[in-house]
Order: sequence, then C-alpha cells, then structure tokens
Amino acid sequence: MLKNLTGSAMAGALGGFNAHASNIVTAVYIATGQDPAQNVESSHCITMMEAVNGGKDLHVSVTMPSIEVGTVGGGTQLASQSACLNLLGVKGASKESPGANSILLATIVAGAVLAGELSLMSALAAGQLVKSHMKYNRSSKDVSKVSS
Repeated sequence: MLKNLTGSAMAGALGGFNAHASNIVTAVYIATGQDPAQNVESSHCITMMEAVNGGKDLHVSVTMPSIEVGTVGGGTQLASQSACLNLLGVKGASKESPGANSILLATIVAGAVLAGELSLMSALAAGQLVKSHMKYNRSSKDVSKVSS
C-alpha cells in the first residue's frame, strides 16, 4: 500500500490513492464508447487493503465516487463499442428501470479497476513487476545494457 500512498501523494493526486485506476478506466471507456475525457473525474479512486480474520485474509476494495458512464448516444453507437456494451449486457437504455444499465456499467468499471489494482499490487509485492517488464520488453533496445 505504500506505493499507493507515496506514489499518489508525490503525483499530487486529488482524487484518491490507487495504483493505476486511470489506466483501467480509460481502457474500458474506449472499449465501450465513453468519453475518454471523463477519465479525470471517473478515475478518482481509493484502494484499500485490510487484513481481516486475524490476518488470515485480505479484504481489498475500491471506492470510486464519480464514475461517469452512459449506454446510449455518442460513441456507444459505434459498431465495436456497441458490440462491447452488448457483450456486457448493458447496451441501450433499460426499459424496466431507467439508468439501470449505466449503473451496471459503472459497477463493471469498478470491478475491472479492483481486478487491476489487485493484480498490480500483487506483482509489486511478489517482486514480479520489473522482472516481467524486462522479460517481455517490446523495445528493440536491450534495456538491461542501457540501464547498467
């Protein structure tokens, strides 16, 4: 959690302390036809990790108070983005409960952020993040020679 606290504070984060919520939000937004400029407000996120049950379990949560999404209009009408919304079961307006599809899409965004936060923090804790970047480096340069 030190990465979330120190890294976010050093970056001057106004919207919370998290590992990389904005990366996940932006990816989902582009895939579902959302306005990527809404990333700023929608990425406000506090990631919490708490030991529970006498330290035997870890409770991980994200609090995201301002996820701005829509399931009609704009980019949601583009073919690929519309297909993605359909795949998620949130395409268009809910006739039974207006706003329900947007609420579900916001929940999906938060779930994706939670998964991304847990994955990144696990990689950091296990010391695997830098190793995997070095192993799967897509650069044409040998970064191990550049960094020494």
